[in-house]
Amino acid sequence: MSKNKKLLLGLLFDGCGYISYIFPPFDFLWAPLSAYLMTRLYKGTSGKVAAAISFIEEALPLVDFIPSFTLMWIYTYVFNKKGDKDKVIEIK
Repeated sequence: MSKNKKLLLGLLFDGCGYISYIFPPFDFLWAPLSAYLMTRLYKGTSGKVAAAISFIEEALPLVDFIPSFTLMWIYTYVFNKKGDKDKVIEIK
């Protein structure tokens, strides 16, 4: 998956997290789903750590404003240059 597609999906998923401000019970469904989606978008240890953080962030009240998917994308493709390794895997 390209990094641009991951960014767009991340923005969409971060937007889904805001639904709980309108419908608070949505967090019961969204917290585990966001953790699962995070592990599917980002492999390895960093994906698992981000999934745990995403689950906690979505499950706790009043911290849903943190864009965890977008922050993970920034970490992967801006600060951690190993994120470019994904393109090599796709070419094979």
